[in-house]
Amino acid sequence: MTYVLTFTLALVIALIGTPFTMKLAKRWGAIAYPGGRHVHKKPIPRLGGLALYAGFWLAALIAQVWDDSFWGLFLGSSLILLVGIWDDIREIRPMVKLFWQIVAASLLGLSFSMNMITLPLFGEINFVMHGVGAIGFILMLFWVVSLVNTVNISDGLDGLAAGICFMAALLLFWSANRIDQVPTAHLTLALAGALLGFLVYNFPPARVFMGDSGSMFLGYIIGGLSIMGLLKTATILGLVFPLLVMGMPVTDLTFAIIRRKLHGQSMATADRGHLHHRLLDAGLTQRQAVLSMYGISACFGVSAVLGNKGQWVLALTILIIVFALLVIILMRRTAMLAVFGRRHSK
Repeated sequence: MTYVLTFTLALVIALIGTPFTMKLAKRWGAIAYPGGRHVHKKPIPRLGGLALYAGFWLAALIAQVWDDSFWGLFLGSSLILLVGIWDDIREIRPMVKLFWQIVAASLLGLSFSMNMITLPLFGEINFVMHGVGAIGFILMLFWVVSLVNTVNISDGLDGLAAGICFMAALLLFWSANRIDQVPTAHLTLALAGALLGFLVYNFPPARVFMGDSGSMFLGYIIGGLSIMGLLKTATILGLVFPLLVMGMPVTDLTFAIIRRKLHGQSMATADRGHLHHRLLDAGLTQRQAVLSMYGISACFGVSAVLGNKGQWVLALTILIIVFALLVIILMRRTAMLAVFGRRHSK
């Protein structure tokens, strides 16, 4: 099957499936109501993760790109989806969610096709659960759980998390295709197609949210695919790429942790200090804020590609400029940003 077919299948399935998830959300009470730190003005269904899951895995099944190494990814993503659905309907305590995230990440062990890789600073890392192998296993858990929560925290504006993950999926496809990992490349395109189909309904003004079922599923799949790419090539390439394209939400999450720590708040406490809140407070509309954050994420992705092509000076220059911009926005509301927001809100 061709890459185009895999992408198209996932897109069509998500496009058709999303309205059904909206009906289910209303029936099951999985509704996001306005108020508090939420920026939407009316109740919106939030079970879009079901459509993303269906588009992703059904496309992989129909296109016949299944690989035996995908079992761990499939079981873990199914578990994380169920946890997310339950959280969308009833809400789960943060520590309970974290427990199930760790359990789901552990299932990725079923996907390992090799036992050892070489990483800078760490040297040879075994992924067998004995001796130093425990270090590799813990690193894998930390990476996947961190991405799950990074995507989750970035899902604060219509279309934001879906758009960022779409870029990450395309970057992962580029990486997998370059190293001839055809089954993994098909999965990355299935993810991109499902996200594009979902964005038809999720781009501002959104008619549906992906909910925790979607954000945790996406973080898990991106983390899982990058780990699988890392293991299959024994290089850090597959791990660095998604980290760079996810640079904006990672920075936002890091500042959120520091901010809450300084204020003596729990790490799980919700607030209005995130990057998208700062942009909205500066006067940007939701769509303007989302497009601005798309641009920032694209810059991280471009720097990853440039770095891989050996153009490190240009790549680092872009990273430094973009990171400095993020720090300025997250640290305080600048006069320049306020003026920019007023101009675009007219």
